[in-house]
Amino acid sequence: MARETGPSCRQCRREGMKLFLKGERCVSPKCAMERRPVVPGQHGLMRRKEKEYGTQLREKQKVKRAYGVLERQFRNLYEEAVRMKGVTGENLLSMLERRLDNVVYRMGIGSSRKEARQIVSHRHITVNGRPVNISSYIVKKGDKIGIKENKRELEMFKDLKNQKPIMPKWLEFNGDKLTGTILDLPARDDIDLNIQENLIIELYSR
Repeated sequence: MARETGPSCRQCRREGMKLFLKGERCVSPKCAMERRPVVPGQHGLMRRKEKEYGTQLREKQKVKRAYGVLERQFRNLYEEAVRMKGVTGENLLSMLERRLDNVVYRMGIGSSRKEARQIVSHRHITVNGRPVNISSYIVKKGDKIGIKENKRELEMFKDLKNQKPIMPKWLEFNGDKLTGTILDLPARDDIDLNIQENLIIELYSR
């Protein structure tokens, strides 16, 4: 399975914002964006005036890295968003939010999207009672997300009953039963990342 293998903190510095790729570290003083919030490399301190294409490209790279999606996957999602009814940019973000790895992260089961992706790939997660190990699986309204019965005693899941993560209104998670529900499809206002999706659409429309 192809994946991004570069240093996570370097990606945040390159995009100039926290992408929350390393869980708890991202909200601690150890976060690279707190210690050295400049573009990596020997010319990182230099001010650069990006052209229109560069601005659009950076926005696409930021969203790809935040959700842990590679170029081909991202392009396929864009093409599907174009075919759907409604606003293309909002359709694209909705599908990214409804990826199973992101849903597991939003529910607090994983501390980061990378950890959530690993939890899914190890077959710890079920959708409507059936194990799913595909991180890119797109959930639908009404789907039930849970942790497999024989995996619930693992150390990584023991604290979930005591946690009360802040999650978007389109999701619900019961820490006692270790199950969650997709209450609705995510709206544009539910996405907390600073994203200008119109720049991505302009880039792909060239």
